[in-house]
Amino acid sequence: MNFPSLHLIKNIDSKEFQNDLIGWYLSEKRELPWRKDQDPYKVWVSEIMLQQTRVDTVIPYFNRFIDSFPTIEALADAEEEKVLKAWEGLGYYSRVRNLQQAVREVKEQYGGIVPQTKEEISQLKGVGPYTSGAILSIAYGVPEPAVDGNVMRVMSRILSIWDDIAKASSRKIFEEAVRQLISKEDPSSFNQALMELGALICTPTSPSCLLCPVREHCQAFHEGVQAELPVKTKKKNMKHLHLGATVIETPEGEFLIQKRPDTGLLAKLWEFPNVELSSSGNPKQDVELFLKKEYGIDAVLQSDSLAKIQHVFSHLTWDIDVYYGNANIERLSKEKSQLVSAEQLETYAFSVSHQKIWKKVKEEKRT
Repeated sequence: MNFPSLHLIKNIDSKEFQNDLIGWYLSEKRELPWRKDQDPYKVWVSEIMLQQTRVDTVIPYFNRFIDSFPTIEALADAEEEKVLKAWEGLGYYSRVRNLQQAVREVKEQYGGIVPQTKEEISQLKGVGPYTSGAILSIAYGVPEPAVDGNVMRVMSRILSIWDDIAKASSRKIFEEAVRQLISKEDPSSFNQALMELGALICTPTSPSCLLCPVREHCQAFHEGVQAELPVKTKKKNMKHLHLGATVIETPEGEFLIQKRPDTGLLAKLWEFPNVELSSSGNPKQDVELFLKKEYGIDAVLQSDSLAKIQHVFSHLTWDIDVYYGNANIERLSKEKSQLVSAEQLETYAFSVSHQKIWKKVKEEKRT
């Protein structure tokens, strides 16, 4: 396949580029827990966690997750609720649900050994081109490209590629660029070096070109256009939802929680009762009417909201008014709702926004 955008790749001495890049990586790379060995399972877990999440955030989650589920078999056999709890706070929960389903496939179909071919590994749930390339190259030494946002940014500057990286069609261009330049002798270090370069040196804004180990190979640097690359179209306008959430406590000291649907946003996570508020009207009254209609509860809410919490997703923002109230609850009429003690509540997996709600309520109850 012909890629006109790669016409400048002929200007690069691939062997010198590999040596400069890998030499820098081996001497300057960060000590990260998933780099201690090349266990394909650990590489897999780390790459799934690192999608859309900062390295510093991932490190403690990775360590706890591997402590809890040290092998493919341990994760495959674990209760989903415990897996979600271990992931709590990382967001994008479909990642870990897909991961658990995929490791079950590995256990059943491949005897617990992560496949070593592109064809087999790509058929696992949630394993796309980037993840398969990362596992194959890092764990197994297969010269496959692993192209993420960092790598596209680096390669757009190295080769002066002006294709929009926000378009899915552009990924093939960057995969081909890496495929032509990757080290066949050490694809693991090569791919990790590109990622590391994008994270530490070739950053989105104000790249540190004077510190770059492959500056002499970089077309954008020579042309002085590194700040203009990569080309990336802006996201569409963010949708905002105004929600009212309420923490209801019974005289027995139990709290009402609700499990989200099995599919969709934050699937299968637990939350406090909440409802979208009307643009006009009384928010407290809207919440009280919702509790009456959905749960059959006559709740006594505090007159003012306890807090206002905002949570931003990639495509959506929740602005949440938080209420606290009391109610006698003899029976629960709503499916997937439960009454739990404060101690029990800590064992359930909640989204970040509802963790913040619970934290705020605990702070108020202590004062």
